[in-house]
Amino acid sequence: MRTFIARRLLGAIPLVLGIATIIFFVVNLAPGDPADRFSSPTMSAEAREQVRVNMGLDQPIHIRYVRWLGALAQGDLGVSFSRNRPVVDIIQELLPNTLLLSFTAIGVAFVMGILLGILQAVRQYSLLDSIASIVGLFFYSMPSFWLALMMVLVFSLFASVWGWPISFPPSDIQDIDYVFFSPIEKVQDRLMHLALPATSLALVLAAGIARYTRTSMLEEIRQDFVRTARAKGLSEPVVIFKHTLRNALIPVITLVGLYLPFLFSGTVFIESVFAWPGMGKLVVDAILQRDYPIIMGGSLVFAMMVVVGNLVADVLYAVVDPRIRYD
Repeated sequence: MRTFIARRLLGAIPLVLGIATIIFFVVNLAPGDPADRFSSPTMSAEAREQVRVNMGLDQPIHIRYVRWLGALAQGDLGVSFSRNRPVVDIIQELLPNTLLLSFTAIGVAFVMGILLGILQAVRQYSLLDSIASIVGLFFYSMPSFWLALMMVLVFSLFASVWGWPISFPPSDIQDIDYVFFSPIEKVQDRLMHLALPATSLALVLAAGIARYTRTSMLEEIRQDFVRTARAKGLSEPVVIFKHTLRNALIPVITLVGLYLPFLFSGTVFIESVFAWPGMGKLVVDAILQRDYPIIMGGSLVFAMMVVVGNLVADVLYAVVDPRIRYD
């Protein structure tokens, strides 16, 4: 296993380099000049050119590319045009918020999706199976940002207006008085702010996971080893969760790698809707401000997270299925 992980990590180096190259040229060849964003119309030509020099845009694109790669090799992603801070520091500050949102969403999605898929498979063709399939298809077809807006409308605005026992904060990651809260109150406040954005992402993911789990469970339930387990007198929960589910999870595990790009792209919209201070909102704001260093740095971080996520999915594949050996 260690040899496989080391080989995959080495193979990821040219992949990340290729992704970095594509990101750099797509961003830098886009129409428009970032210097215009930070220049006044009344500036002289010399002052405008000095802005370009300060931003490092006065050099030909191939020279800027080589310099950027050299800095990237040293862990330097440049300095933000709009924030005048190192991009690495900004990412270190906001990346934990995105990881918290993403891991919470994918964890909730897999728990909900797998349990619902098992229930549908056990109750195949029942009323419950039909209702769950229709509801799952509804959420699976809904854009995450639309679902997020509807959840804000119902569980934040309407809940407050109608006097529901509980309503969730519509935006941000913590309350304005967070620093004055006790440790328990801080945890409660963070969970309240996390509930709507994480659920918005999780519902869309869980619908797809439930469909995969249902199909995989139905295939495994008909296998001979399941009939043998039942013939031995094992209880139905043991047959389902200990014998059938472990084999049915093998194709479901691959969804970890497949869903990561969707998850990270979803955080871009979700963080913007909920004003969640994370990488997605950072990149959106940088695009609006033509902040090239943040756009390139943020996109590269997302790409590396997808590469690592696919490696984790392959490792989990071997953990779930002992027949798979990578060494």
